[in-house]
Amino acid sequence: MYILKSKEEILSWVEEKNKNLKVVINKKNILETNWFLDEDGVIRNKDNTFFQIKGIKRYNYSNNIIEEQPILIQDEIGYLGIICKEFNGIMFFLMQAKIEPGNVNKIQISPTIQATKSNFTQKHGGKKPAYIEYFLNSDRYKVLVDQIQSEQSSRFLGKRNRNIIVSVDEDIEVLSSHMWMTLKQIKELMKIDNLVNMDTRTVLSCIPYLSLTDDEKKSIGYPKSNELKKSLYEGDGLNHITQIYHYINDYKMFDDDKKEIISLNKMQNWKWKGDEFCHKDRYHFKVIFCEMEIEGREVKKWTQPLFEAVGKAVFGLITCIEDDMLKFLVKAVPEIGCFDKIELAPTIQLEAGYEYDELNYIDKLFFDRWKNKNGVIFDTILSEEGGRFYHEQNHNVILNVNKDDIRYLPDNYFWVDYKTLVELIKINNVLNIQLRNLLSVLEA
Repeated sequence: MYILKSKEEILSWVEEKNKNLKVVINKKNILETNWFLDEDGVIRNKDNTFFQIKGIKRYNYSNNIIEEQPILIQDEIGYLGIICKEFNGIMFFLMQAKIEPGNVNKIQISPTIQATKSNFTQKHGGKKPAYIEYFLNSDRYKVLVDQIQSEQSSRFLGKRNRNIIVSVDEDIEVLSSHMWMTLKQIKELMKIDNLVNMDTRTVLSCIPYLSLTDDEKKSIGYPKSNELKKSLYEGDGLNHITQIYHYINDYKMFDDDKKEIISLNKMQNWKWKGDEFCHKDRYHFKVIFCEMEIEGREVKKWTQPLFEAVGKAVFGLITCIEDDMLKFLVKAVPEIGCFDKIELAPTIQLEAGYEYDELNYIDKLFFDRWKNKNGVIFDTILSEEGGRFYHEQNHNVILNVNKDDIRYLPDNYFWVDYKTLVELIKINNVLNIQLRNLLSVLEA
């Protein structure tokens, strides 16, 4: 038996933890940390563990452009896992009040566990993450989701995590750092700036709603069939998949762009400015170094580099109603660190510092409508992953238009229905994390 906590009780729980949590984060010079720039131009720690930062260069021959930037190298797959359990016919999700060093507001609502392989194999000398045994022994339980999905390909090189949800029947000791919440509650909390973290959003986006039985839909608070908007859930979706894969496979086959890992010392447009490694002019992030002391972590005190955002990015999803069916406008985007060259992204994926005059007509339509609050159905500032990024907050916007407003589609854009996205999200590394995060905020 579990008594449902109210939204106010959840917010008070987070607020109280923030008040009592000791957190000290100070920016440092790299020489004051156990990290260094080695003779090969790689930023790494003295044990050569955790992760590394190298340079990456991409030669875009079709546009005669050369891009270069630092990139995070972390060649391991971590867990982003949620435990769920049914109480009185309602499914609850065990969520964690967790702080990451780069979080803008200390604690955010996180999965039951988010742990790199180095964490749960205790390479850093800390204790094992709580509840890790449920995921290491997941074959003992009912697995609702188990997918390996990409992280931010503009910051990581081929980084992926295992998004997994396990359903249990047994009693579980709930630590003071965790609380049972319903899916509906988590979705409501997503409307609050910077409260539900990126890892929670990506895991929940993977729930295969259309594949659930009626009882399973009911248990997670999914509306009954006669309560659903016909426009959102009907349509076979399969005709879109062939078209999308044709474009993506053509790109993978014929793209001649080349990527090269290079020394940070050999990057033409990046240099050290005081304690930071920055672009000479303007870029959407820079590399900083910090010392962290945080209570309740597997390791309480450590140093590490973080990518600090310079401004806020905008991730936007345009929707429309066509023939009583909700459609989503997505586009295929090749990012510099993408695991397999290209993934589906939201309609708008613009880093901070974009120039309005350089946008295409779809981008400008979005910004004009967003500015005038015309058709906006979701608009919240949400954080990116705080374990590697410092204070990275981005606008997440869903906006509805009349389909006739979109006069034509460039080759890499597609109108797709919900079922198409649900099917594609079951496949590893097709939908990027920005698109998955936007889908996660849709009301169940």
